[in-house]
Amino acid sequence: MSSFAPESRKLSRRHALAAVALGLTAQSRGQAADSWPPKLCVFSKHFQWTDWKETAALSKEVGFDGVDLTVRQGGHVLPERVEDDLPKVAEITRSAGLELPMITAGIVDARSPHAEAIVKTASRLGIRYYRWGGFVYSENKSIADQLADLRPRVKDLADLNREYNICAMYHTHSGVGQVGASIWDLWYVLKDFDSRYVGVNYDIGHATVEGGLGGWIHSARLTAPMMRGVALKDFRWGIGSKGNWAPMWCAPGQGMVNFSRFFGMIKKAGYTGPVQVHFEYPELGGADSGKTAMSISKVQFLSILRRDLAFYRKQLQQAGAA
Repeated sequence: MSSFAPESRKLSRRHALAAVALGLTAQSRGQAADSWPPKLCVFSKHFQWTDWKETAALSKEVGFDGVDLTVRQGGHVLPERVEDDLPKVAEITRSAGLELPMITAGIVDARSPHAEAIVKTASRLGIRYYRWGGFVYSENKSIADQLADLRPRVKDLADLNREYNICAMYHTHSGVGQVGASIWDLWYVLKDFDSRYVGVNYDIGHATVEGGLGGWIHSARLTAPMMRGVALKDFRWGIGSKGNWAPMWCAPGQGMVNFSRFFGMIKKAGYTGPVQVHFEYPELGGADSGKTAMSISKVQFLSILRRDLAFYRKQLQQAGAA
């Protein structure tokens, strides 16, 4: 019995820290309940056809609470200009009455170009989260060895984030070769790090692609203590242009994602991080993929955004009443 005691204490302490980080004490459960439903941020990728001011103005007009700003190549803020431009965009966004809790950065690890400048500038502006990711498997090395190789890179990023008191949220994608598609591999890489500095940005759409029946439920439960961001989108399976089955992104409520159950799960867990709304289906006429021009009118674009936002708000309110 005594030989197992040290490890048991270690695991108990880790679980306790994870519970505190997610807000699972009795007091924080009450605070989480008071903050439900969570505020919704629009992904600025869908506004790449316009400038900073109009992005903020239209996001506020539609009814979003905040913006998830692209700070990457082709984004609203270019990485090499982050120190000059991010403060300007932050001022414009907040002056419009919107929050800026996070950015989406092109950071893969601490050695990514301009990584420290992005992290340092975001932190100075009171932005507490950034979306991070992009690890890809090679077929020339075992998966186990590659996961082991990722841990030092994650440690370096966690150390950088600790220095500036900011959290990187690894965005979960679906697809062959994507680290984090199954999510179990991502949990293994992150499990021993402090989730205040490196956590998960859980994309329920991609998670459902990879685990449509029950896999997404297990992966959400597994990563809940390190879940610092949530991204929303929906899909259904269909035949692609090459004649193969593929996920087809669609408007929320028209696909396979069980938003009702997912929202109920994160509410019960006390989740209070940024919730990002994605619009990645063709109805948006190019704005879905971040193009600099749309094939639909601005009126049509805003109508789609309002429709989807209303859907999510209704689902969140129902989860809160359950």
